[in-house]
Amino acid sequence: MTGHHLILGELSDAVTGEVLADSHDERYRQKIAHILLAEKGFTKTEITPRIPLTVAAGNRRGRIRVEFAVSFDGRIGMMVRYGPGSLVTRHRPALAMSRLLADHQIPVVVVTNGEDADVLDGFSGNVTGRGFGAIPTRSALARIVAGASFAPISPRQVDLEARIVYCYEIDGSCPCDTEICRLTETEGP
Repeated sequence: MTGHHLILGELSDAVTGEVLADSHDERYRQKIAHILLAEKGFTKTEITPRIPLTVAAGNRRGRIRVEFAVSFDGRIGMMVRYGPGSLVTRHRPALAMSRLLADHQIPVVVVTNGEDADVLDGFSGNVTGRGFGAIPTRSALARIVAGASFAPISPRQVDLEARIVYCYEIDGSCPCDTEICRLTETEGP
């Protein structure tokens, strides 16, 4: 056992084929990957798993990972954030991540605990659907991306969103969580 995750062996990543530690959380992540591939019609080349995201709150920094980014026409059109437990408590940090993962607002943000899902409009934060069936298909995401504004996120908003992610995902995390990395403090004002 490493950290607080029970390791059950190994499994093969549905997107990359990489061998990963088999845990309950990883099984849910793979379930989501299978939904994106088999039910929603995305190709493996359109899905990027396990994206590291470094955030700073003043002179404190940390790194988390975003489960999936789905790209369409060279831009991230959808982000998927997995976490056990309540979905509603994950809405705000997931929206903040969607403003940091790319240089533009990601139009669709999916929050899931592996058993249920909420689909959020990245611009307004409103819930646009509930359940795995509400996750956009490849053709639906193509329409969303075609109509989306990909204006850059301002430096001020980047700073504020990074602080939100740090507060929700890093500062309050369990010290034995091996999926979150607290980085050494940086020099700052």
